[in-house]
Amino acid sequence: MSEHPTYTFEVHKSETSKIGSVDFDNLTFGSVFTDHMLYCDYKNGEWGTPVIKPYEPIMMDPSARVFHYGQAIFEGMKAYKDEQDDVWLFRPDQNFIRFNKSAARLAMPEVPEEIFMEGLKHIINLDKDWVKKGKGTSLYIRPFMIATSPGVIAAPSANYKFMILLSPAKSYYQGEVKVLIAEHYSRAANGGIGAAKAAGNYSAQFYPTRLANQQGYQQVIWTDDATHTKLEEAGTMNVFFRINNTLYTAPTSERILDGVTRKSIIDLAKSLGIAVEVRPVLVSELVEGMKNGSLQEIFGAGTAAVINPISGFSFQDTYYELPKQESPLSLFLKDKLTDIQYKLAEDSFGWTVKI
Repeated sequence: MSEHPTYTFEVHKSETSKIGSVDFDNLTFGSVFTDHMLYCDYKNGEWGTPVIKPYEPIMMDPSARVFHYGQAIFEGMKAYKDEQDDVWLFRPDQNFIRFNKSAARLAMPEVPEEIFMEGLKHIINLDKDWVKKGKGTSLYIRPFMIATSPGVIAAPSANYKFMILLSPAKSYYQGEVKVLIAEHYSRAANGGIGAAKAAGNYSAQFYPTRLANQQGYQQVIWTDDATHTKLEEAGTMNVFFRINNTLYTAPTSERILDGVTRKSIIDLAKSLGIAVEVRPVLVSELVEGMKNGSLQEIFGAGTAAVINPISGFSFQDTYYELPKQESPLSLFLKDKLTDIQYKLAEDSFGWTVKI
């Protein structure tokens, strides 16, 4: 646990619940939120009392630094309910570690472990009824932190607000997607904030992704900023390539996010005897793999979708359709991983944490 003193959580329960008005069979991802939210303010160089209260809008000064200089970070994680009605988190320690790495990169204060981890437990226990049973159903968790000091001077904020929101979710599956390999735009650059889960990383992707959408592609596979020859991420997800029955993915770097799903897939695949190589993958390898038949699958990996198969890619105005697999490795790995998350299979890795 943290070296900080013990924090007392202030809890204000909602007098009524809106859960009865929610259609859990028809949820739009990330649009419905539970009855409560958590917040904790950082002022005068220290964290205050964590507060859990009914979900409601927050009041902000128009000159708050987050609006002007983009000091904003977040995490994405999920809670799952098993058949015994117990609720589980999946590798929350990794989200906590990455959150504070993002904070450090954006000159923001680190959140104490007790506030983050105990805060998760407190608020999820309070809204436990919002976590529904069944594979594919989960509670999406959004911890985030924003700069709140007023004033438009270009300097780090002195004050910050840490919050946790909860959103019930159904299986997030876009179907097989076609992607455009980036030849001009970049997601991140060396020395930048690509490895941080910073809000600005995602807003910068919207425009080139819109251009790809206009050409009939759902996502962009980002390439390195210097040469545009190395494949890095697919949309907002890490990306894997199956070539000659070996699974390849790019190493994490200043440009590539250290995805929790990514590292879990790597460890899971290795435990199942699947060959895995973590190394830079070139665009030319994909094109050559299509020509000689060695490229079998491409898929994205991330918290929301877990794994999303890619049906084909475009590069230099040529579209390449991947061969249909009788038994896709992507879906096999997705089943194995989600079985662990939903406690339908043994967790030999020690990844799941009971609330």
